[in-house]
Amino acid sequence: MPMLEGVRVVSFTHFLQGPSATQLLADLGARVIKVEPPAGAFERSWSGPDAYLNGESVFFLLGNRNVESLVVDLKDPQWVEVVLRLVDEADVVIESFRPGVMDRLGLGWERLRERNSRLVYCSLSGYGSDGPYRDRPGQDVLLQSMSGIAAATGRADGPPTPVGASLVDQHGAVLGAFGILAALHGRERSGRGSRVESNLLSAALDLQIEPLSYYLNGFTGSRSASGVSSPYYKAPYGVFATADGHLTLSLNGLAALAAVFEDDWFLTVGEHASYARREDVNERVAKHMIQRSTREWTAVFSAAKVWFAPVNSYADVCADPQVRHNRSIIEIDHPTAGSVTLLAHPVLYDGERPGVRTPPPELGAANRDVLAELGYSESEIQELQTKVVPGE
Repeated sequence: MPMLEGVRVVSFTHFLQGPSATQLLADLGARVIKVEPPAGAFERSWSGPDAYLNGESVFFLLGNRNVESLVVDLKDPQWVEVVLRLVDEADVVIESFRPGVMDRLGLGWERLRERNSRLVYCSLSGYGSDGPYRDRPGQDVLLQSMSGIAAATGRADGPPTPVGASLVDQHGAVLGAFGILAALHGRERSGRGSRVESNLLSAALDLQIEPLSYYLNGFTGSRSASGVSSPYYKAPYGVFATADGHLTLSLNGLAALAAVFEDDWFLTVGEHASYARREDVNERVAKHMIQRSTREWTAVFSAAKVWFAPVNSYADVCADPQVRHNRSIIEIDHPTAGSVTLLAHPVLYDGERPGVRTPPPELGAANRDVLAELGYSESEIQELQTKVVPGE
């Protein structure tokens, strides 16, 4: 996908929010040069469930395809000069350090924009570049807790429940990539770069644009004791047990429920009262659902065009015919890890997904090429390399 061909991105990112944002850009043809310390980026040596393929972290592999690796020592003035020369020719710098770190390294926005007035400089943090929380650690589950997501999830008699995925990190990545693209578009009109900022707190709030807006305008909800998965939605809306499993129901009118369950009780509730009486509705639905198997209800609901879905495990998801038709899961070959299965780029362009030009890079694989492109001689390259690659 050549949409961003010619756009050069210098990435000072780690963990998930930053690398995932740069991978989105790299998938679309941007040249992303990932700046790493001699020990490698954090995600090379960490993986959630200790998942490694022939020693390669799956956490690193999932967010760094189509990216180049440049190993530098930012404590060494010679290497700092290399990075500055690289930035002079860049379109974008993206960083995900805590606020103030890039300034201390001599790579902050004010200094870099003086050198390159067309630079788009993107900072991704936990809470923002200033304010009372700027120095707090920002991590997905912490933000799910602080932003209200955990408190809004689960049954009324259960504890606050975080979602079982790093959705705040990933949404933060998408917002970062979105901001960069908007700034690049604006630069085409103004000729000037700009600073883009996003953070996990903003991402977590944006994920809740609907329920939080209800609350802000005076509509206070509460978690349901009987299966509603949102404090603000009418029943039935959530997961219900069948005789042998579970199914999820969503936003079905009371007349439809009366028809599929052959129960005129639902008609006595009244659509205008379906939120106020959601516990009654949920309990009635639950009593019907437990009477038949998942397969039986699937046939009934499908015929009646009721809004429902299976409760899939990851194994079910990977085998799902629509997931397979959409080509949402891909396999790539990695020189060390071997065959790696990953999620594909999530957007289609003229019916096609961006491919994988290069697998996630080996540490420092682009060093010599990048240094040569910046005009360093072979002897200078060798001198610089000996500082970051022992024994070279």
